[in-house]
Amino acid sequence: MDLRMHEELAEVWDDFEADDELWVAVLAGAGTRAFSVGQDLKELAARVQQGSAGAATFGSRGKPGWPRLTERFDLSKPVVAKVRGYAMGGGFELALACDLLIASDDAVFALPEARLGLMAGAGGVFRLTRQLPWKTALGHLMTGRPMTARRAHELGLVNEAVPAAELDACVEGWVADILRCAPLSVRAIKEAATASATLPLPAAFATRYFWEEQRMHSKDAAEGPLAFVEKREPRWQAG
Repeated sequence: MDLRMHEELAEVWDDFEADDELWVAVLAGAGTRAFSVGQDLKELAARVQQGSAGAATFGSRGKPGWPRLTERFDLSKPVVAKVRGYAMGGGFELALACDLLIASDDAVFALPEARLGLMAGAGGVFRLTRQLPWKTALGHLMTGRPMTARRAHELGLVNEAVPAAELDACVEGWVADILRCAPLSVRAIKEAATASATLPLPAAFATRYFWEEQRMHSKDAAEGPLAFVEKREPRWQAG
């Protein structure tokens, strides 16, 4: 991932969030070799030699493409990572930032930044310790050791790991299930689950959530029960 790619991806995410007809995104790598192997280290090395790299730490504020997906904390719509092959460094951090992660059984995940004198500053050090058992996460962060898709699935990091030939169909199945649901419900669930993750339970119940406010006062809140009683598919509104 070079600086130009970050700029172009930012435009994609802006368009995705703004388009009411788009309810879910699938993020995938091109080809079969890798989802993404992360930062373009040749570009970084060239910038270091030119003296233009500057100090790098957590986040992308002030850099091309900000806010990148890893920092779009208010992105309301669901994003599914479809991972085949290598998801390394920043590529793994992108996958960790997605809401669902579906992988082929030949996928390999790793955060090798410590081996390069770098930091998993696009959220890897924060998200991995939240999404895996503590010592398991630290073991991978402090050694750069890779993790297979099967192991990631066993640990609950991956929703489903399937043979490569079945990956497309598996992802399509997950997307179809999301699209059966009311888009406002999906967004409200994503927001409430994320925002309440570090709150005490009483505070989580007492908090007001923007997308839940939209859902509870929407026509979809009545359409779902009505469609169930009338034994028909619900007709959700976009938005």
